[in-house]
Amino acid sequence: MTASNPSSNPLANKSQAWSALFSEPMSELVQRYTASVGFDKRLWRADIDGSLAHARMLAAQSIISAQDLADIERGMAQIAGEIERGEFTWKLELEDVHLNIEARLTELVGLAGKRLHTGRSRNDQVATDVRLWLRAEIDGLTPLLVAMQRALVELAAQHTDTVMPGFTHLQVAQPVSFAHHLLAYVEMFARDAERLVDVRKRVNRLPLGAAALAGTSYPLDREAVARSLGFDGVCENSLDAVSDRDFALEFASFASICMVHVSRLSEEIVLWMSQNFGFIDLADRYCTGSSIMPQKRNPDVAELARGKTGRVVGHLMGLLTLMKGQPLTYNKDNQEDKEPLFDTVDTLRDTLRIMAEMCAGIVVKPEAMERAALRGYATATDLADYLVKKGLPFRDAHEAVAHAVKVAIGQGVDLAQLPLATLQGFHPSIADDVFAVLTLRGSMNARQVRGGTAPEQARAQVARHRQRLG
Repeated sequence: MTASNPSSNPLANKSQAWSALFSEPMSELVQRYTASVGFDKRLWRADIDGSLAHARMLAAQSIISAQDLADIERGMAQIAGEIERGEFTWKLELEDVHLNIEARLTELVGLAGKRLHTGRSRNDQVATDVRLWLRAEIDGLTPLLVAMQRALVELAAQHTDTVMPGFTHLQVAQPVSFAHHLLAYVEMFARDAERLVDVRKRVNRLPLGAAALAGTSYPLDREAVARSLGFDGVCENSLDAVSDRDFALEFASFASICMVHVSRLSEEIVLWMSQNFGFIDLADRYCTGSSIMPQKRNPDVAELARGKTGRVVGHLMGLLTLMKGQPLTYNKDNQEDKEPLFDTVDTLRDTLRIMAEMCAGIVVKPEAMERAALRGYATATDLADYLVKKGLPFRDAHEAVAHAVKVAIGQGVDLAQLPLATLQGFHPSIADDVFAVLTLRGSMNARQVRGGTAPEQARAQVARHRQRLG
């Protein structure tokens, strides 16, 4: 092919893929270095959908003919079939998903394929494709977040009366119900779901029509394209439309926060399953063994989910760094947005799916939880509250109970095991009704404030979440 042969396919040779300006072909090394088709080919369906919407608008605006549109639609249908069947040949020399599809379209339908790119640039095209792809992925993640919450809610529903130690600084603090502990994570994932809904709103804006950066002189109907593709509206500034990646940053931020929640839960699962805690057990299918120690059952899924959190957070940092020094408008740097975004979606999707399945099958060991709660003087605050209700200022009650705990530690007993006479030595207002306060369930049942750990409150939380999740 030469520049003097305008009827030749301009996309058949990578050195001529954009114009006849260049006098030598791109080096093979540069081809490999700059090509993105190895990873951006997953955008193919979004690329075809966006191109068809663009072509239909061009025909409606009499920019291309009805016959051109029919040829484009026929060619795109064949290309989609070839890709689905694995028959499409992706060519490195054509650089990306867009040029590969356009070149094949031109092979199939001739001049109509060449007219498709009228009024657009790869700059607004790729921005549109990524938004279309990410929107579909967001819609797929939403039910996974629901499933994650449901798994925890249903496990919680079985354990509203199960006592476990609540921790601060990983030290036994106060008794709580296991349901209450699990429902804290439901709240986290519920906020994640809210964030995802909000992210989708800003993803769902159409860049197409911004062309390279300045808009176009063709009479495009951008709003019609937006409606046909299900966008809520158009990007209002052409410079911002082609260069904006805020939507990717915001999604990566959501994903990082969500994975941090996954990681915190994973850390607790690892701790709870260890022999030092012994609070839960996991199904064998979520564990692995040791190559040398035959007794080992390792919670590898939880550990790997914890590790993959660093991967997703790293992608967020990479994307932020990618964007921080870019002048307007589009720069080749933005090719580097796709792999971290793709991997973030894949990692979050797989992690949510496997975590929901694993959590649904957790086997709880209530006796071990209760024994652990008894080891840490978890009802000390209840004794302080008891004294306050007898008229003692809280700070004085706090000091008295500290002395009581010190004596109990010295004797190796729980507060509830101290004789009444010993307890009265810390304050004369203590009576025999104190022992009801010092039990684990007495402490837990007393927390009737909304959002508290009392079983009645936990059951109310379960009912609220069940209604919310449907």
